[in-house]
Amino acid sequence: MKRLRIWLSNFTLIQQFLSIVFITSAVLLFFVFTFLNRNIDTFVNSQMYVFIHRSQNEYLETRMISPESNVLHFVYNVNSGRYLNSVSEQYVQILRRIDPNISEERIDSSFDYDNMTIVYSIISFGENNENRLVSIVKNNFRDEFRSALSNGVINITFYVFFGLIGLIVIWVLSLIHPLDQIIAYIDKIKNGEKASLNVERYDEIGEVAEALVSMNDELAQQQKIRDEMIQNISHDLKTPIATIKSYSESIKDGIYPYDTLEKSVDVIIENADRLEKKVYSLITYNKMGYLVDNNEGILNLEMAPLIQKSILAASVIRSDIKIITELDDKVLFHGDEEPWRVVIENLLDNALRYAHKKIRITLSNNLLEIYNDGENIDEERLDKLFKPYEKGNKGKFGLGLSIVKKVVETYGYNVTGENLNDGVVFRIYTTRKMKKAPKKKNSKKSIIES
Repeated sequence: MKRLRIWLSNFTLIQQFLSIVFITSAVLLFFVFTFLNRNIDTFVNSQMYVFIHRSQNEYLETRMISPESNVLHFVYNVNSGRYLNSVSEQYVQILRRIDPNISEERIDSSFDYDNMTIVYSIISFGENNENRLVSIVKNNFRDEFRSALSNGVINITFYVFFGLIGLIVIWVLSLIHPLDQIIAYIDKIKNGEKASLNVERYDEIGEVAEALVSMNDELAQQQKIRDEMIQNISHDLKTPIATIKSYSESIKDGIYPYDTLEKSVDVIIENADRLEKKVYSLITYNKMGYLVDNNEGILNLEMAPLIQKSILAASVIRSDIKIITELDDKVLFHGDEEPWRVVIENLLDNALRYAHKKIRITLSNNLLEIYNDGENIDEERLDKLFKPYEKGNKGKFGLGLSIVKKVVETYGYNVTGENLNDGVVFRIYTTRKMKKAPKKKNSKKSIIES
């Protein structure tokens, strides 16, 4: 069976179909000419006895033989030892092969004679059962009945077979046409041509076609985002590089573009810092794109200390902002420390950029919230917050939140941004079942002002 499956798998659908038809036809012919023929003979003989018994009952009731009957009746008298009615020469030799002296009330039997099967039945009747009714099916009737039955069964079998073959042909053709459409669609996409696919099916092939169209749309969208990213990266890198180059050439020529040598060098250093941060953001974004979850579902990272470290590192950015923390120190998150540190730093940096007076960080079971009391985000931007190079009015490079999304989703969490009446909150949460964290005795809340 395995070899047959491998052999068929190398064929096209039409070739597979023709091979299956050939094999099925061979099996059907074998079935018809062996098993079916043998069973037809058994069935025909059983029906012959039914005909004989019915005809015998009619004869015993009427003592008359219908001229149209296919059963011949001969009355044998046990006492005289001879048949009471005339016997034609055709059946004399046949009756000699039959012993009418039976002890049973009825006997059914058959024998082969002159390339024919003779089917007969003997029944006792009369006073003291001295008579025997010997009934024989006419030679031609059994053969005609068998032939008609065989032809009928074989014809029905082949009609059903070829009807099924016709339905299968239609079905195979209905598969091949959409598959050809899909292949042509893929070839056009591969060659960079504009392509459309319209397969009006609701089965697995329709689902595959829909998935291909959806995948192509997604790839086109990703290509568009990639092109926009390259354009934005080129633009973001071009400005500081041009500034550094022009200022350096001016200083080399003894000209100070920004009043003094010291101030001009400071501009060069400032643009070099900008360039460094942009390159670092790109490296981080690319690195997080290859982030792999090696310990799925294991809660192994203490988030509270990590948040505290990130707050201490960011506390010098804006001294006028109060950072309030409500941290449950027994909460564990799933993942590695370095990617989560990048997530917290990016969200905290975003909050510090937009906050007016305060930031509140809340950590509870499977939930991290970072709130700032800044202005609400435009509704149009809410759906694009986590896309690369989607910058707000105070944004820098447009990669921070996209890095957040990559890390969060890699570890099985979700991230959302939401406008509140008095600010904006970012939430990281999960509905997945994680391994429970070990219990700790105490939890604490703290307030840090920077």
